[in-house]
Amino acid sequence: MARGWESKNVEDQQNDAGRDRNLAARPPRTAEQMERDTRRGGLQLSRARTLSGLQAACNAQHRALLERTLAHLDAELAALGDDS
Repeated sequence: MARGWESKNVEDQQNDAGRDRNLAARPPRTAEQMERDTRRGGLQLSRARTLSGLQAACNAQHRALLERTLAHLDAELAALGDDS
């Protein structure tokens, strides 16, 4: 039983070492890249929330507002994608 635990521990250590090597091989991200990723994540969350609201909306004016919001968010995401 102890051998199985030891094997699992060794396997975990090897996986951790491999992950550390992969992280070290990546070039460090700049502050601008991190900011862009954060903005993109926020826009994607807003888009998901807007889509959810659009599916539930019954009022025509509210639906129109949500559709305009969705178009705006899509444009913002497209603009961020072009800068990458």
